[in-house]
Amino acid sequence: MRARVFVVILALFALAFAAFGLASTASAAATAQKADSEVKIDNFTFGPGTMTVQTGATITWTNHDDIPHTVMSTDGVFRSRALDTDEKFSYTFSKAGVYQYYCSIHPKMTGQVVVK
Repeated sequence: MRARVFVVILALFALAFAAFGLASTASAAATAQKADSEVKIDNFTFGPGTMTVQTGATITWTNHDDIPHTVMSTDGVFRSRALDTDEKFSYTFSKAGVYQYYCSIHPKMTGQVVVK
């Protein structure tokens, strides 16, 4: 009898642990998706420099520098106007692929988006 109670308690503990793990994973994924939707332009860099998102994701670039910057894909898929301080540019990625981009004012500023 005690062995059966122990097995039931152990099974309940395993279920609770698995449920907690799944909830934590789902929460982390939701947080990561939200965090991955923004690229900060600061100190002449795009951060993060490489971002991986799913098809249909929208990324917003925000200029936190005191001078203008642009966001321009090397293949002409997207292009922002010059963004002043705190201005934003967004683009929704509808096709899978690797999208390289740069600032046309400061060409050494580069980044990429990987869309799966």
